[in-house]
Amino acid sequence: MYRVIQKKKILKAVAKMPKEQQLLYATLIKDLRVKGAVQTQWPNFSALGKNKYHCHLSYHWVACWQETVKGIELEVYYAGSRENAPY
Repeated sequence: MYRVIQKKKILKAVAKMPKEQQLLYATLIKDLRVKGAVQTQWPNFSALGKNKYHCHLSYHWVACWQETVKGIELEVYYAGSRENAPY
């Protein structure tokens, strides 16, 4: 079981997403807690660099996370529109 950190700015960004994407994001968080950083079953999943990953919640919405403590902790550092994603 992994600990998943979501700062306030991430939670605010998720609250602005359409309801369907909010539900997908919640499912992603559950998957991250149980399975860890590598989420190959999610659309467009890829590594963004050392210990950094992303996937699409839908065509326009993405989430990015990083493994902060190997095998223990992940941090979501972006959730929002694909156009503004930090990659």
